[in-house]
Amino acid sequence: MKIKLDISTERYDEIKSMLEERGIEIDDTADLVLSTSTPFVQHLTVKEKDTNERIVLPVADIICIESFGRTVEIQTQESVYLATDRLYRLVSLLDPTSFLRISNSVVIATNQIKSNQTNQTHSFFKIYPYPNERKTR
Repeated sequence: MKIKLDISTERYDEIKSMLEERGIEIDDTADLVLSTSTPFVQHLTVKEKDTNERIVLPVADIICIESFGRTVEIQTQESVYLATDRLYRLVSLLDPTSFLRISNSVVIATNQIKSNQTNQTHSFFKIYPYPNERKTR
């Protein structure tokens, strides 16, 4: 059996060891997820874009999440990471009062919205950092 752990960094190694002793494989791509008891996650398992190293990222650090086909990028002020889940799955894990899906491929943190303009057919959101200010990787 394979499961994905979506738990705090403090207990990750302890729980991983306990499950592996019982023959359960830990896999970031597994469909079955073991998570904390709160309905929404406080951390996401992501990968470094350049090194593919697994990192537990605090949800509070997220500025936006953007999907490019099967690739899902998570942007923070420091870096851009690759998600280990599809966008629809991430949306189901995140608190809807803290994140807003503004299109089929983009989710933004509501605390990062600097302004909102609406015309008859569209809403425009300015967030920090603006897309043209992203650091090149």
